[in-house]
Amino acid sequence: MNTALQGIAEGGQATHAHTGAWVAGVLRARISAGQLPPGTKLSEQKLSEALGVSRNTLREAFTVLAGESVVQRIPNRGVFVAAPGADDVREIYRVRRLIEPAAVLWGEAAGESLTGLDAIIDKARKAREAGSVPGMADANQELHKALVGLAGSASLDELMEKVLAEMRLVFHAMATTPDFHSHYVERNAALVAQIRAGQREEAATELRRYLDAAEHELLVHIGALPANVDERSNQGISG
Repeated sequence: MNTALQGIAEGGQATHAHTGAWVAGVLRARISAGQLPPGTKLSEQKLSEALGVSRNTLREAFTVLAGESVVQRIPNRGVFVAAPGADDVREIYRVRRLIEPAAVLWGEAAGESLTGLDAIIDKARKAREAGSVPGMADANQELHKALVGLAGSASLDELMEKVLAEMRLVFHAMATTPDFHSHYVERNAALVAQIRAGQREEAATELRRYLDAAEHELLVHIGALPANVDERSNQGISG
């Protein structure tokens, strides 16, 4: 079995009937965790054996994930984990600017939720000290998932899982740029401090600025924007 697919069945064999949605969820979670990088070929035979599902069920899952831009079907070659382009990055950040600040502004942030956010910041700082880019990326994903989790909505959690799967693919483009992740560690810490202090409006506003900056940096890195252009200003959108 391909190294990227090794262990995909560990704990993955469901006791209930397997469905296309269940398989899509398993693959999406693996992509979100960085275990299936862009360009990985998703072999029908190997995956159907690993997950104990029929090829028809697997194809249903591929259709769902293709609709989310997480995988790409290439005629006569097969199905591959996608590599998001500039339009995908813009769409990801449109969604994030809507749901993340709203969750910060109106979600429930107390007790275990705040302790969980603090623990993620600690993990991010340790990864930065160790020079671990994957560790910083993991902590960043975990934090933004937890922020949306403040809303207490299963539907938003599911939407964010899809967004994070695409974000993980985008992060692969930044794998050789550790500073992309390192300078967001303290921005994340400041954001959590504002939430802990009850400064919800300030935190939501800062998060929008943060997402604007991250989107711009990613678009510059992949060559979709020159470094000195603020795309949102060009679109007539104030920061």
